Amino acid sequence: MSNPFDNDNPPQTLSVSQLNRQARTLLESHFDFVWVEGEISNFVAPGSGHWYFSLKDDDAQVRCAMFRNRNQRVKFKPKNGDAIRLRCRVSLYEGRGEFQLIVEHMEHAGAGALQAAFERLKAKLLAEGLFNPENKKPLPQSVSHLGVITSPTGAAIHDILTVLRRRCPAIAVSIIPVAVQGDGAAREIATAISNANRWQSEGKVQLDALIVGRGGGSLEDLWAFNEEIVARAIAASELPIVSAVGHEIDFSIADMVADHRAATPSAAAELLSPDQLEWQQRLTQIEANLVRLIKRKLAGAASELEHLRKRLKHPGAQLREQAQRLDDLEQRLILAQTNLLRRRRAELALLESRLHARSPLPRLQQLQRDTAQLQQRLEAAMQHKLQQAGARLAHLAQMLDSLSPLGTLQRGYAIVTDGKGKVLTDAATVSAGDQVEARLAKGKLALTVTGVEKKEN
Repeated sequence: MSNPFDNDNPPQTLSVSQLNRQARTLLESHFDFVWVEGEISNFVAPGSGHWYFSLKDDDAQVRCAMFRNRNQRVKFKPKNGDAIRLRCRVSLYEGRGEFQLIVEHMEHAGAGALQAAFERLKAKLLAEGLFNPENKKPLPQSVSHLGVITSPTGAAIHDILTVLRRRCPAIAVSIIPVAVQGDGAAREIATAISNANRWQSEGKVQLDALIVGRGGGSLEDLWAFNEEIVARAIAASELPIVSAVGHEIDFSIADMVADHRAATPSAAAELLSPDQLEWQQRLTQIEANLVRLIKRKLAGAASELEHLRKRLKHPGAQLREQAQRLDDLEQRLILAQTNLLRRRRAELALLESRLHARSPLPRLQQLQRDTAQLQQRLEAAMQHKLQQAGARLAHLAQMLDSLSPLGTLQRGYAIVTDGKGKVLTDAATVSAGDQVEARLAKGKLALTVTGVEKKEN
């Protein structure tokens, strides 16, 4: 057995950095990618864009890091307390010697099972023909009353109403409130679709179409719209249904069964509403056509009157009566035309006043003021950061200067090198008569070794 204190065969001594590097290499080479499930705690998202957090269960926890190029692909922002599932590499942070996981993929716990259930239901309904284009009803040419099945407090209903107010305020909207996630949400949505169709058939309400949807979210958040009960309620609906679930990248079973899929709730509202500016243009065109037809009619009547006048030999009082009657009809026609034009102009003025009332100018001015304020804050922050960096640079330069070997030379020391320029640290490496060189703070000395005093270990 070797003696650890034997100076002839000393054991290898590792620096802390070498030890941590070897441990990291051993961990990363031993483990392939692993899947780990647990609860998030100590979540931090610094300005670098990287995520740092702990993953824990009832008995243990482990530090995790998810770098920006990976977490940009995650559709949700994690928070403390979330149950998640990670695909990651086992590693070690050398700087602190901490065991950690490098995360490549993150999803809500149970998302894999949800995705599998999604694919099974999708295949089942596809085989039954629920996605076939021939089963989808056409959307109405015009909508006067629209039903919206969604959460009454979510962003989706706000977006839909905003678009309808902008494009066509005349459309009546009936909101059928439902829960859009959580236990029982799917049954509420299916019941709402069934009720809307029943009210329509009983004559209680006259709806032209339904919008069914909600804002974006994770697969778990949108799961109510992937339930079979909702898909079959949509397929059984006599009313045309536009599905507007999530954002453009989200796609649900409800989207596949519905008569039409809109990428967002706002897009669904635009799909089912005409643009009031187009209506104004159509009214103007109708008005111009009406005036042209009236003038043509008057010209034809005048021409016919002139032709009859020429054919009559002695029309007498009858001709004068007919002329007077024609003048009366002409005045009534002109008056009717004038009244019609006045009403059209009043309608146009009303629509213009509504448009001016919804002008985006105040909002733009507020955004400009906010932008100017943020710019001032950014400039102040940048100036402060530059001052801090300058102070740190000066401090580091001072430290570097204090560690410079040239400073040592200023205190009277010399750097001795052999004829090849190699620094001499052991007198045993030269012999009497060797030429050496001593570098001083100012200049160099060429020296000849006259004697050597070796120091024994």
